[in-house]
Amino acid sequence: MPITLYIVRHAKAEDRAMFMADHDRELTPDGIIAAARMGRYLHEKSVLPDVIISSTAPRAKDTAKVIAEQTGFDTARIELNQFLYEGGPKAYLAALNLLPTTVQTAMIVGHNPDVSYLGEFLTHKDIGSMSKGAVVAITFGNLNWAEISGRTGSLEFQIGPKQLPTNE
Repeated sequence: MPITLYIVRHAKAEDRAMFMADHDRELTPDGIIAAARMGRYLHEKSVLPDVIISSTAPRAKDTAKVIAEQTGFDTARIELNQFLYEGGPKAYLAALNLLPTTVQTAMIVGHNPDVSYLGEFLTHKDIGSMSKGAVVAITFGNLNWAEISGRTGSLEFQIGPKQLPTNE
């Protein structure tokens, strides 16, 4: 049975202010709206992850929370992974490789360029730089999470908030 991964780049965050650590930046109101629209879009596509893993940075955590609310995922079950912030694509792959075989659908929320590199590594497709709030969906046929690696996934879709239908 195939497994599915949704890679999410955090939505638009506030600019870094003097004396503010990059890690601590929060979503802007536009970022919150974009994350909600993306979550609603995923819900309409019947996406309900078994697990959501997020970076500990507020902008990623809040993106994960807003999408979770829209898809019906229990926000209290979002798993925070400190290594996703500045850990590089290897940290994302390591987190995914540890998922149990009972998980069929996973979502991982983090930062560029790592999420874009991860998508390209897994699919060997030119994903480019994921826009803020964008989602890449990848399926893996007859593999478990411990087996996913370079070129093992198939790109199902890639969409950013600005590409969503506006007839809501």
